Amino acid sequence: MRKIQSFFLALIVIPVLAFAQQLPTPPALAAKSWLLIESGSGQELASQAADERLEPASLTKLMTAYLTFSALKQGTLKIDQMIQVSERAWKSQGSRMFIQVNTQVKVEDLIKGMIVQSGNDACVALAEAIAGNEDVFAQKMTQEAQRLGMKSTNFRNAAGMPDPEHYTTARDLATLAGALIRDFPEDYAKYYSIKEFRYNNITQPNRNRLLWLDPTVDGVKTGHTDAAGYCLISSAKRGPRRLLSVVLGAKSDSVRAQESLKLLNYGFQFYDSVQLYAKNDAVSSLPVWKGAEKAVKAGFTHDFTMAVPKGFGPRIKSELIPQQRLIAPITQGQVLGTLKVSVDGKPYGDFPVVAIDGVPAAGIFGRTIDTVRLWFN
Repeated sequence: MRKIQSFFLALIVIPVLAFAQQLPTPPALAAKSWLLIESGSGQELASQAADERLEPASLTKLMTAYLTFSALKQGTLKIDQMIQVSERAWKSQGSRMFIQVNTQVKVEDLIKGMIVQSGNDACVALAEAIAGNEDVFAQKMTQEAQRLGMKSTNFRNAAGMPDPEHYTTARDLATLAGALIRDFPEDYAKYYSIKEFRYNNITQPNRNRLLWLDPTVDGVKTGHTDAAGYCLISSAKRGPRRLLSVVLGAKSDSVRAQESLKLLNYGFQFYDSVQLYAKNDAVSSLPVWKGAEKAVKAGFTHDFTMAVPKGFGPRIKSELIPQQRLIAPITQGQVLGTLKVSVDGKPYGDFPVVAIDGVPAAGIFGRTIDTVRLWFN
């Protein structure tokens, strides 16, 4: 199942292949690298050097948060659990939430300190609670990145401290942010739009200026080092539609916010959103061989929403190309085929379609009958 999910996630970033002449030129940003994604389909709407390997700085903390939320979901970590602060966590350099050595801090406070205050000390404390030490946790971070389809990422620490072997790309960061929003929607909604947090009698504001500038922005994370420049992953939801932007290597805090908003506005202003299928709605029912059921529903495990140039929504057509000979067992989420989308007869994107429900293998009698039938097909 995890391999199937990795395959699906590796395919979600699909470039817009047609109608470039119908659109205004995407904005040129004052940054090293950027990427704008339509969350409902994974379409790439604008980009520059999106696959260039760069230092992520505190954007690293998205993976630390992802593994923290995973641990909470699995029950290996509790939201009200008290964590002992080690000397290593207390001595963390850079931005901090100012936890004190040999005291105990609630997990939820560490989460807020990591997300709102960008506390490096909070990240180390969480890493040690989850994996025993930060080095082992960094290995888990890289393993999870690979599972999510982040092909050009390697982590060496939990907070984003500079290291020549600690790197990623704008595209991989978009994959990570999208996975966090999709896999932990309640945690995302609860923590990432908090504007300030007070701990140890110190109140610190969220460094994401867009939370104050645009009420539709509900996250995600800032980052900065001298080498990385000023970075911002931002997400905005206007109506049912969500866009995700990644801006890396701006020259100042104000510039990264300004350029991120410019990119989000471009996507909302010049594209329409069209929902082709709702979550768990069947695109088609496909025949299954050697299964306890004779068919499996194929569709999407999320609302499948596409971005198209303004006015082109009614011209969309789609065709499901199934894989040949689906043989049970079929697992939920398994890729079953490809939805080919066209606009005015021109290719617009290919998207993986998955099993909405699983189909177990039939008994020996059913499998034998289908084996014989397959000889004649």
